[in-house]
Amino acid sequence: MAAGPTGTDTAIVDAPWATVLVVALALYAAVVLGLVVAGRGAAARELALLVPNLLQLFRGLIGDRRVPRRAKLVLALAVVWIASPIDLIPEFIPIAGPLDDAIVAALALRFVVRTSGRSVVMENWRGGPGTLEFLLRIARVT
Repeated sequence: MAAGPTGTDTAIVDAPWATVLVVALALYAAVVLGLVVAGRGAAARELALLVPNLLQLFRGLIGDRRVPRRAKLVLALAVVWIASPIDLIPEFIPIAGPLDDAIVAALALRFVVRTSGRSVVMENWRGGPGTLEFLLRIARVT
């Protein structure tokens, strides 16, 4: 590993983005596994699986013919935000980590529901119905 001018380790700075992404995903997977194993209820599991469920939902909505192109573009941008290793709050921080992703997802869902309808979103959701209802309440979708 190379040492910087101050004698600090700069290996993470010199690492390619793919390596950083793999490390971030591994950390996230470890946190998800820890929450699922340690969690005593469905709420802990839903929280731990929020990001994967959102990505599955968005993938399903992008492939759904009932969703207009402009909504698919919003969904694609949201997927890039959610999948990006750069977040306002790092993913490996339990509970707070996925919050910025949840806000972006809620805004994207709000747009999709307004352009495609609530039933289209609900048909593509694979997680617990309470979690989707919570996201739609955050998005102020009635």
